Amino acid sequence: MVTSITNKTTNQTISLEEFLQLPETKPVREYFDNKITQKPMPQAKHSRIQGKLTKVINDVVEESKIALAFPELRCNFNDKSIVPDIVVLTYNHIPKDENGELTNTISILPDWMIEILLTILKMAEKLKVLRIKPYA
Repeated sequence: MVTSITNKTTNQTISLEEFLQLPETKPVREYFDNKITQKPMPQAKHSRIQGKLTKVINDVVEESKIALAFPELRCNFNDKSIVPDIVVLTYNHIPKDENGELTNTISILPDWMIEILLTILKMAEKLKVLRIKPYA
């Protein structure tokens, strides 16, 4: 199924396939619910949390080949193209080419999609409410 959306400035429609042919932008654009949206540019606190969380996840799951965490990885699935802050794919879901190398295109629903929405203070408050101690 090809999903089309209307470009409000020209009244033309664009399909997911056409969206994927557009050049990448910074900040990235996403195609979701028949709309093209642009993600906000990450700020320093957001980037720091993203980097640390990606590292912590990979420290736990990579060596034992359970999964891999990727920051800002475009995922195309179910007529959507999104770029979550962190994507986690279990090893059996990591797409590979004929040489067994990781492919650049992810065309499946990720096992985990993580969006960082909280400031450090709000995250600390949430962890306290959930009775989870922050990773030191």
